[in-house]
Amino acid sequence: MKLTDNVLRSFRVAKVFRENSDKINCFDFSPNGETVISSSDDDSIVLYDCQEGKPKRTLYSKKYGVDLIRYTHAANTVVYSSNKIDDTIRYLSLHDNKYIRYFPGHTKRVVALSMSPVDDTFISGSLDKTIRLWDLRSPNCQGLMHLQGKPVCSFDPEGLIFAAGVNSEMVKLYDLRSFDKGPFATFKMQYDRTCEWTGLKFSNDGKLILISTNGGFIRLIDAFKGAILHTFGGYNNSKAVTLEASFTPDSQFIMIGSEDGKIHVWNGESGMKVAVLDGKHTGPITCLQFNPKFMTFASACSNMAFWLPTIDDFL
Repeated sequence: MKLTDNVLRSFRVAKVFRENSDKINCFDFSPNGETVISSSDDDSIVLYDCQEGKPKRTLYSKKYGVDLIRYTHAANTVVYSSNKIDDTIRYLSLHDNKYIRYFPGHTKRVVALSMSPVDDTFISGSLDKTIRLWDLRSPNCQGLMHLQGKPVCSFDPEGLIFAAGVNSEMVKLYDLRSFDKGPFATFKMQYDRTCEWTGLKFSNDGKLILISTNGGFIRLIDAFKGAILHTFGGYNNSKAVTLEASFTPDSQFIMIGSEDGKIHVWNGESGMKVAVLDGKHTGPITCLQFNPKFMTFASACSNMAFWLPTIDDFL
C-alpha cells in the first residue's frame, strides 16, 4: 500500500497506552519495525510490540534518568543519554537489563544522539558545544568537534556523512572519514531569535534535511545545496516545547505534533498541508515517528498512541 494524501488523512488512533506517569521524551522504532522503545521523564524505558500492539516490558533507569533512547544494530540493545546526575551515555542490554558500556566525556546535557545506519558508530551533541563521535565497542571518544553553539546532529541514510546544525543558524556537513578536516559544506540560514533548533533529520532518500525548532515552524532544506525549500507552520507551539518532526519512510511527507494534541502533515514537494489529525493527546505531542517498515506511526505525550489507516487506497 502506498502513502497518498487520502491514506494519510484516513489515519486514526488504533491504540493508546498509559504506561507512563510523566512525558515520553523520546522513542525509536527497531529497524525491522516490529518494536518501538520509549524513554520517559519518569525514568522508565518501555518496550512495545508493534505487531501485537501491546507493551512487552518496562525497565527503569532511576538513578540516571533516560532520554534520547536509540536502538543499536545488535538485537535487544540501546544507547541513551542521562537527564540526571551526569552526562554519560549508556549502552544497555535489554535482554538482561545490564549496562554493556559507558561513554563519558560530555560535561553538559546531551541534546542529540544519532546511531549510524550502517555500523557501530554513533554521534552525540551536547550543550557543552561539542559533537563527539563514538564506537559502541570502545568507551573512548573516537573524535571531538568544538562548535560555536548548541549542536543538533544526525547521520545521513548511507552513514557516510553527518550534518550538524549549529547555533540555530547554520548546517554543516561532515565526511565521517575525514571530519577532522572540518565541514565540506556549510549552509547559513537566516537566524530567528524567537526560537532554537531542536532537531535535524535526513529523509530516507538523502535529498532533504528537516530542521525542527521549539517555535511555530519547521524548515525543509535541500541536503545538497542548502536552499530552504519550504517553511511549515500553522500548528500550535506557544510554550517553546521541543516537538519532534519526522519524514514518512518514502520521504514524501513531513509531520509534526503540536501542543494541542493535533498532528499536522505536509507534502514535501508541493509544501501543501494535506492533513490535520486529532490524536486526543492530553499534552503536547513531544514525539512522533512513522514506522520504518509498516503502515503505522506512533505519537506520544505522556501516553503513547499507535495509528492505523482506515482506508485501503490502492489506486
